[in-house]
Amino acid sequence: MSRFYDAGPLAKVGINLFYGYGYNFYRLENQFRADDQRVRQMACTLLGRARAGIDAAESRYRRENIQAPTRANPFPDAAIVANAQALERLGGEIGRLEGLIRHQPVPENDRMTQRYRQEGNTLAALAEKDAVLVGQAELLRSIVEGAASDKILASKGEIEEGIAAITATLRERQTFLS
Repeated sequence: MSRFYDAGPLAKVGINLFYGYGYNFYRLENQFRADDQRVRQMACTLLGRARAGIDAAESRYRRENIQAPTRANPFPDAAIVANAQALERLGGEIGRLEGLIRHQPVPENDRMTQRYRQEGNTLAALAEKDAVLVGQAELLRSIVEGAASDKILASKGEIEEGIAAITATLRERQTFLS
């Protein structure tokens, strides 16, 4: 019988390799770490949908409201341009938040972190903060996805409030990890 089929020694080698890299797939902390990544991915997906909704509304708004220049009227109305720029800015801010969430750190999985910081409690607290983040992203998505540009412009204050709330939650998360 080949050594490749002997589960006892192979399992020991595999476990030793996992431990050498600081990974033990049976530890609850690793499940929390994976959950944290999954939850942040969900928040990014929701924010991506919100940004796509605003981008589509901006595109429709420009197409419907900005007329081709004529000799008599070479420039579009300033209010229309300002509204289009406001939609563009909102979409950019949501995209910035998506990037920030995607690149948020988690505690390192090393022996010093495990010894001096209660990794499981830290990751569980991060999961709570990330759940709030997903809720905020879903609320923002529900406001803008599929909405007409006029409705988005009318809800601009509420959208900016949502962006500020998500930014504050990210700041709390970063402060918690410092």
